[in-house]
Amino acid sequence: MKKYLFFVVMLLLSMAFALTGVAQAQEKPAAPVVKISGIMVPNVYMDFDADYKDYKIVKEQHKFLVSFYPDEKGVFVPDLIDKITGYGPDGYKVEFAVNQKFDDINKNGYIYDAAYGYYWYQNYRDTGFLKEGEYRIEVKCKNGDVLKQYRVQRNGPSEALVSAYLKNKEKIRQSHSPSKSNQMPAGTPLKGVKVSWSTLKKLADFDAYYVFRICEGKASRDFDTQNLVWWDYIYRQSFFGQPFAGLNRGEVVIETELKPKTSYVYFVEITDANISNDANICIFQPHQIFVTP
Repeated sequence: MKKYLFFVVMLLLSMAFALTGVAQAQEKPAAPVVKISGIMVPNVYMDFDADYKDYKIVKEQHKFLVSFYPDEKGVFVPDLIDKITGYGPDGYKVEFAVNQKFDDINKNGYIYDAAYGYYWYQNYRDTGFLKEGEYRIEVKCKNGDVLKQYRVQRNGPSEALVSAYLKNKEKIRQSHSPSKSNQMPAGTPLKGVKVSWSTLKKLADFDAYYVFRICEGKASRDFDTQNLVWWDYIYRQSFFGQPFAGLNRGEVVIETELKPKTSYVYFVEITDANISNDANICIFQPHQIFVTP
């Protein structure tokens, strides 16, 4: 009987240890992984003014961009990536600077959007517009995963949008409010500030999408993509069920309260899609500057 009881006790203890091990294995946190949320490989018409750089800006450019879903635990995404490469027709190949923070001088590296928790990489190329055809971005992760997304560039929509913009750019430029020539009146509330402009739909009956970005600054060269006060994230809006996000949008309401007696710089991008993979062209209009009362 004693032997039997001893056997039962040992069996129960073995089961308890086994279950404890299973529970500990289940509780072990999963290693963070990278997931692509979208890519962009469009033409870029860079229409920033001469004050933006100390050198002449090449108008016809293109860019490679890949964005990643946010990680709830605040993982530093560049630590998880080994290499990012863009590919295009005729053997075209572009390498991303994985460990470099993007700025308007290097034009290649990562950006962190603190408002939404997204990391993305951009690589701007001032070697002209893209050839038509298939492009892909490939991400090699340090855990061995290889992620890919593809898109097809069409230059017809790009040419049409740039043509419509150039015919109306001066009217659009003058329409921005607030701006250097159209400052905010004294006493204007700094919460829920409205910014407006004329659209190509109004001026030329041409459908397009609009993206607004603003930060603190006294000149166009002060614009800092890494430190936005607020931006109208139409690609996220579209993803979360707003299919017409940004379409013919001629005004925004800044959701962040602005500071008094502070200079701000913003610009409005015009594009042909609100789904990042579908965009063939991005037009970066000249920066606008205003000072809050």
